[in-house]
Amino acid sequence: MPTRDEKPARNGPAYPSAQSWPDFESQPLSRSEYVTALVHLYRGELSRSLNWRARLDTTTNWAIIATLAVLTFSFNNPAYARDTLIGGMYATLVFMLHEARRFRFFDLYRARLRMLEENFYGPLLRRDPHSPIDRWGVMVADDLLRPRFKITLLQAVRARLLRNYAFVFVLLLLAWMARLFAQAPPETALLPAGPAWLTEWLPAALVAALYLFLVAVVLFTPRAQPPELAYWADPRHPGEDVPSLDV
Repeated sequence: MPTRDEKPARNGPAYPSAQSWPDFESQPLSRSEYVTALVHLYRGELSRSLNWRARLDTTTNWAIIATLAVLTFSFNNPAYARDTLIGGMYATLVFMLHEARRFRFFDLYRARLRMLEENFYGPLLRRDPHSPIDRWGVMVADDLLRPRFKITLLQAVRARLLRNYAFVFVLLLLAWMARLFAQAPPETALLPAGPAWLTEWLPAALVAALYLFLVAVVLFTPRAQPPELAYWADPRHPGEDVPSLDV
């Protein structure tokens, strides 16, 4: 028979009331329990960071393979070379934007890892109980409860552009300029009867717009600062200096 604090379930066993549950939150954690919890947290964040890092490499491999395919096709088909290379440029842009989005997630988990490594494992290995940041535990806990990206999308685009994609875009631009000055046979031109603005000025405008955008991202997008300076909210302006987790 159920007690006064227990109500029989219609289709299952009776559950005890909240008053009969053990109150673990009011009991202090021992040092071994605290260290064990942090070790498991670190392993989980490390696993997620490695998974997102592998996704970054996958996107980069896609971009490189697509670029090689575009270059091969363009030099084997001179009549379609310039238009194919422009398509390859914008395909690479799509890959870079996709990788930038993945990089923001990787950066999110990397920031937590760095906070744990600098303030827990670092002092532990130095036999120094003092952490560089006093409130690092509160910061990590707040980030777990209210996760936020640490960099903007444009900052992520800038980071991936300078790290990997700048070489790809330069290679495609050089190939396009080489084919631009090469004369294609008029009988095999892609748009032999098209107007001049469509066959000459529009492709050049597309290339110029793309590369002006890339240069503007590098020059005018602020560089992401180190985690201890910019990855965590300013206590005086909480939530205003980091973008929200827009997923």
